[in-house]
Amino acid sequence: MKEKNQNFFFELELEEDQSIKLTFWADARSRSAFEYFGDVISFDTTYNTNRYNLVCGSFVGVNHHGQSTLLGCSLMKNKEIESFKWLFQCWLRCMGRNTPKGFLTDQCASMKKALEACMPTIIHRWCIWHIMKKIPSKLNGYKGHADIEREMSQIVFNSHSKDSFDRNWNDFLLNFGLLDNKWLSDLYEDRHIWVPIYLDHHFWAGMRSTQRSESMHSVFNKFITRNSSLIQFVK
Repeated sequence: MKEKNQNFFFELELEEDQSIKLTFWADARSRSAFEYFGDVISFDTTYNTNRYNLVCGSFVGVNHHGQSTLLGCSLMKNKEIESFKWLFQCWLRCMGRNTPKGFLTDQCASMKKALEACMPTIIHRWCIWHIMKKIPSKLNGYKGHADIEREMSQIVFNSHSKDSFDRNWNDFLLNFGLLDNKWLSDLYEDRHIWVPIYLDHHFWAGMRSTQRSESMHSVFNKFITRNSSLIQFVK
């Protein structure tokens, strides 16, 4: 690939048995697109690629037509902090060490810590869709869980100031007897990373979730299957 395109970027780290541990690549089009559409990045690792059971990570931006634009891909054997650090450092080298303003991910603690280490100046945002999707499984043991879910959604999406969100959230916990719920307590501690009223004054290219990245799954599926080789996937 490098011989055909001098601007193709590729880095690889192998295990002792020479199997792939980590790899990252971006073609010339992705590197060029980052210069224009790299203000906000959506990063996703939910695509399981092939028979080697490696996790695919995709960096996605939004172009001037509102379309998703691929800005790099990776394959990883695990989702540990050091793996994400390696990946984000590769991506920064590839993009001339220019950091985006905003970075969207799922609710992954390892990813969060790696971003804090590698890109401390960015505004990190968790995908709100992934968080809200967890409500039924996290709260269905409570009486009136449907009302709980409805009230929580109302507070998250319709609070008009940070102060009103804080008041409404505390009232919500009191009214439904949820003061001791650790999941909700942890979410409140991290509210600046996912609640719209804390984030929407920044530029996000219309994104609140990583669904831009996940839309790339259908693109990948046009060219590969779970039985595809690693060479076929990279091509």
